[in-house]
Amino acid sequence: MTGFLRAANTILYCRHWEKTVRFYRDGLDLPIDFAADWFVEFRLTETARLSIAAAARTTVQSAGGAGITITLEVEDIDAAREQARQRGLEPTPIRKHPWNARLFHLRDPEGHRIEFWQAIMPGKQQDHRV
Repeated sequence: MTGFLRAANTILYCRHWEKTVRFYRDGLDLPIDFAADWFVEFRLTETARLSIAAAARTTVQSAGGAGITITLEVEDIDAAREQARQRGLEPTPIRKHPWNARLFHLRDPEGHRIEFWQAIMPGKQQDHRV
């Protein structure tokens, strides 16, 4: 199947849709690829997207953030955390993770955990599968 894949999109179904869209648009400064009055698609990379859908307008209910972690690899973990702090997003302290990375977490208005991480050895992506 992987030979047929062109892109990936994760859709978060949210009860607090407007607050959550503002969080990703204004707080994380993610560019918008598509927007409607109940659905917004943000571009993460050339082939990865994150969409926010208003659960009230769909047949899929919100998970309320339960069991979901979005992980985003960044080039500069210290700068990313400082930017999050300056924007009032309440990042956790940076800590070292056993798979040889430094990371911090945020929670969006819906309760989804967002993990920002950077490999300790730049240029060498670490295998962090469980």
